[in-house]
Amino acid sequence: MKKAMVFAGQGAQFVGMGRDLADAYTECRALYEKADAILGYSLSSVCFNGPEQELTRSDRCQPAIFVTSMACHAAFQKEMPGATFSAAAGLSLGEWTALHAAGALSFEDTLRILEARGRFMQEACAEREGAMMSIIGLAPEKVIAVCREADVEPSNFNSPEQTVVSGEKAKVKKAEELAKAAGATKAVMLNVAGAYHSRLMASAADRLKSVLDKVAFNVPVIPVISNVTGKPHGTPDEIRRTMIMQVTSPVQWVDGVRRFVADGISGYVEFGPGKVVSGLVKRVASDAVLNNVQDCATLKKAVEDLRIREGGDG
Repeated sequence: MKKAMVFAGQGAQFVGMGRDLADAYTECRALYEKADAILGYSLSSVCFNGPEQELTRSDRCQPAIFVTSMACHAAFQKEMPGATFSAAAGLSLGEWTALHAAGALSFEDTLRILEARGRFMQEACAEREGAMMSIIGLAPEKVIAVCREADVEPSNFNSPEQTVVSGEKAKVKKAEELAKAAGATKAVMLNVAGAYHSRLMASAADRLKSVLDKVAFNVPVIPVISNVTGKPHGTPDEIRRTMIMQVTSPVQWVDGVRRFVADGISGYVEFGPGKVVSGLVKRVASDAVLNNVQDCATLKKAVEDLRIREGGDG
């Protein structure tokens, strides 16, 4: 069974994430300690103990989810050292985790990028009041038409039945009315700080460029699906350009999963807090075989399931 590893995005965090893995595995504890040293504050304490208000800050949350996701991955590799993956992907900030896991950039560079990315996005939210809304039960092409009329943008193509839109708050409210009039079964305003993956994040993208220009990227050792294109990343320079665009571009998650399916991938292991990404995979590929690793209990289940499916060969 060909497998892909997938990684969580912002919003999946919870106080206590990663703590039992750090207690059980020295490899996981070492990742948190390394992150604490690089950042100059106790990210591990924020993950393990909160407070929740601190953990939800974008400049804390993004590196916290990255480190926790990689701790989950490290524990899995410890239990299944022969396990291989054919590709990787992540949702928004999770794409950075996927790139690191595939060898495209170092742990330290990824951590520093995500701290800066979170900070820049937070600043962009403060500059202009934005909002996001999930539209359910309306075909993507109809959502795009609604966006044009309301002057907002599609920000996440999460499934064939769910598209998230972003923009100025009043315009998103107008999009809600238009979506319902067009036949949407539901339109839900999201509890987020701003209009992510839209033109309202342009200042964050500009600031991120100055950070990424100083980072050395490598060609990933396995294909990593781009949120921007729904296709595998290319050269190091292309990765750099695309990851700047990712801040303001819609997440093409549906296209990415369809690419996995076309490439013969049927198994997925989600590393990191929550199971949101696994759920989004299932909405596109209904026969996908899913596992998630977010703590010791889910790690044990994932390892048992995969050993059974792969005949005990890891």
